[in-house]
Amino acid sequence: MQICLSVFAFGFLCLSAVSSVADTGDRVTILYDAFGERPSMKRDWGFAVLIEYHGKRILFDTGNNARTFADNIDAAGVDLRKLDFVVISHRHLDHTAGLSRLLAVNPGVTIYAPKEAFGAFGSSLPSGFYRKDESLPEPMRYYGGHPPDTMQFGTVWVGAHFELIEKTFEIAPGITILALVSETPGTKELRELSLVLRTPEGSVLVVGCSHPGIDRIVEAATAIDGHVHVIFGGFHLPSASDEQISRIAGALHETFKVDRLAPGHCTGEPAFAALRRMWGNQYIYAGVGSVIEIP
Repeated sequence: MQICLSVFAFGFLCLSAVSSVADTGDRVTILYDAFGERPSMKRDWGFAVLIEYHGKRILFDTGNNARTFADNIDAAGVDLRKLDFVVISHRHLDHTAGLSRLLAVNPGVTIYAPKEAFGAFGSSLPSGFYRKDESLPEPMRYYGGHPPDTMQFGTVWVGAHFELIEKTFEIAPGITILALVSETPGTKELRELSLVLRTPEGSVLVVGCSHPGIDRIVEAATAIDGHVHVIFGGFHLPSASDEQISRIAGALHETFKVDRLAPGHCTGEPAFAALRRMWGNQYIYAGVGSVIEIP
């Protein structure tokens, strides 16, 4: 069963009429964002979604505040014990703060996170990364001059089962984790993961903040599936100029011919308005609490 809800004055959005996320169906549930219409869900800057696709239940990001994340999870009826895996897009706290709540409920769940040197999710490096000087006395040398071949570095979330990702790979049939690195000043070298789900209509692309650039992410996604059907998540345009927004909108609409958009989080209000104008009734409202079917 579907309920078609009017979304402002620009079109209609078909939402699943569900009483529980245990029901069958491929869909995305917005669990954390700073805008939305559902009274039982708290609004806060951050991002988290539950993706149900081909029998898999995937949590993508965990929001900005563990308490708010927990409350929204409860309001949505999501059981964190019943996840196949978790994807964390990048290390920023508005995407990771709810990990403490997740791990309290499901400490053994596999969490795919970006691999970065000295990263917050833990890392390792060969000890050859630093130069040695054998002229120094032993007490002045790292590890007394005998470092381990591989040096292990800690994580904020001790005991979590992180799988660190540095290259794009297919994690399950039809589900690919896309890894890119930002070249943007301010977040240069930040590694970010996105999720690509292949469907008969083209791919469903789920992004966190798009620090590497939403246009670069879409271009990389088309190498996995030649056509991107719909994009969920943040486009990182909250302070972008009208000219920058127009350029990105044009690339998504004219160059990549993305059919539908469900932007949220750090996309920005002027970008929401511009994208809504360009996509018309193919623009999907995706405020916190929205439940959106995957084609």
